[in-house]
Amino acid sequence: MKVAYIFATSGHTASYKLGKMILPQLEEGRHGVEVVGMMFFDDNTYILRKGDPIGERIGKIAREQGMLLMLCDQCANERGLATETEPGRYEARDVVEGVRVGCFPDLYAALAGNPPDHVITL
Repeated sequence: MKVAYIFATSGHTASYKLGKMILPQLEEGRHGVEVVGMMFFDDNTYILRKGDPIGERIGKIAREQGMLLMLCDQCANERGLATETEPGRYEARDVVEGVRVGCFPDLYAALAGNPPDHVITL
C-alpha cells in the first residue's frame, strides 16, 4: 500500500508525529507502507529547513526511497523558505536537498506517476 502524508495541523505536528513516530519507523524499515510523498503547510514547513535534524533525516530517507517532499509555496514564501521567481511560481531556498515547493496542482502532478492509495492528513 502507498500513502502520502499532508502535515496541515497547527502546532508541532511535523516535529512530533513525523519526528517521533513516522521517521523512526521509516529509518528502521518497519513503517508498514510505502510513503510516496509528504506535503507541509503553515509552520510545519520549518521542519525542512536546511540543517534541521528531523528535516535532514527525512530528506535522506526521501532521496533514498524516491519520496516527494513538498512545501506549500505560499506558506514557504511567507516563512522565507521560498522565493517567487515569476507570478505564482516559487523556488525553494535554504531547505533540505530535494525539497520542492508548489500548490495542490503541483502535488497532483508530482504524484501522478506514483500515486498513493491513501492520503493521510495530520
